[in-house]
Amino acid sequence: MLLCCVKTIKDVFIAYQKGLTRLYDKQEIEAVTLLAINEITNLSNAFIKAFPETAIVTEHIQKLENILVQLQTGKPIQYILGYTEFYGLKFLVNPSVLIPRPETEELVEWAVGGGQLAVNSGQWAVSRELHILDIGTGSGCIAISLKKNIPNAEVAAIDISPDALQTAKENAKLNDVSVNFIQADILNLKSEIRNSKFEIILSNPPYVTLHDKAQMHINVVNFEPHTALFVPEDDPLIFYNAIAGFAANNLVNNGLLFLEINESYGPETVQLLTDNGFKNIELRKDMGDKFRMIKAVLIRDL
Repeated sequence: MLLCCVKTIKDVFIAYQKGLTRLYDKQEIEAVTLLAINEITNLSNAFIKAFPETAIVTEHIQKLENILVQLQTGKPIQYILGYTEFYGLKFLVNPSVLIPRPETEELVEWAVGGGQLAVNSGQWAVSRELHILDIGTGSGCIAISLKKNIPNAEVAAIDISPDALQTAKENAKLNDVSVNFIQADILNLKSEIRNSKFEIILSNPPYVTLHDKAQMHINVVNFEPHTALFVPEDDPLIFYNAIAGFAANNLVNNGLLFLEINESYGPETVQLLTDNGFKNIELRKDMGDKFRMIKAVLIRDL
């Protein structure tokens, strides 16, 4: 048994630190351990941190050992638990969808603020509701978070994967929102979405190159869906080209496009958007000080 001598919360932290040191740094191990203990014992994070000498019952030790065994394979804690939190909401996750990242929360925050500002300023001729599209929705975290925070919006979301869409639908139900999920491929769009108009389009598309892949952690490369991550080395902006072309045709005048991007292709992505007629393009850094997000405005010549 990996946890044969474990009796307290403190012992669990020590055992996880020892068992995961080759995979994660100390801070990551502490965060993972906290998630595991919280899930199994239902103790709050504050209690776990304040009372490390609290005894752990045998049944819980066995479950914590099972989690540790899975973690040692590189499997992400979110897939083991079956859920994660994003933008204050709970989302089911599994290997058919990417695990939502904190950086993407920043993109959602930017879009929520931008949309509300545009409505309040009368930028769009909107009488009742906004129309928002999320391209490559995965777990549905972006679309659902926007619907939750802009309740009067009509939100649609597309993805090529039927399994991802099933998870997204379950997450919409879990969070009590209505989103129109559509199976479609932005690289070969045949859906009715082609003829729709939107005030906001967002996307966190695949953007990881094979060069980037070599630098990535085993828990991403071996467990998360490659179709949602990787792009050809010789065409790293393939999805951005498709999204920009679609958005140029399907955004209303003064419509907003929000994108999460590969930090290595910031200037190239800005140029791509410029070439597609977008104005007021803003490249923004994320919490890690990396250029990770872009907002662009489609101003039509009337």
